[in-house]
Amino acid sequence: MDRFEIGMLVRSKAGHDQGEIFIITAVDDAYVYLADGKYRTLDKPKKKKKKHVQIILEKYDIKDADDVKIKRIIKECNK
Repeated sequence: MDRFEIGMLVRSKAGHDQGEIFIITAVDDAYVYLADGKYRTLDKPKKKKKKHVQIILEKYDIKDADDVKIKRIIKECNK
C-alpha cells in the first residue's frame, strides 16, 4: 500500500525548493505531482521523486480546489 495520497501536505527535502511546503495533486509509481498555488499551479504541477519529499501528516480534500484554496491551506500550515 502506498502511503502517498492526493491532498496530503509534503515538505521538499531536496532541490532548489528545499524546505518548501506543497500539496500532492497526483501520484504515480515513482513520482508525486505537487502544487503550491503560487509558483506551481494545479495546471502545471511539479514532478518530484517520492524519496525527495517528507509527508506532513495532514490531508485535505482538494477535489474541487483551485489555486487560491491551495495557497490558503499551505498558509494555515505555516502558522
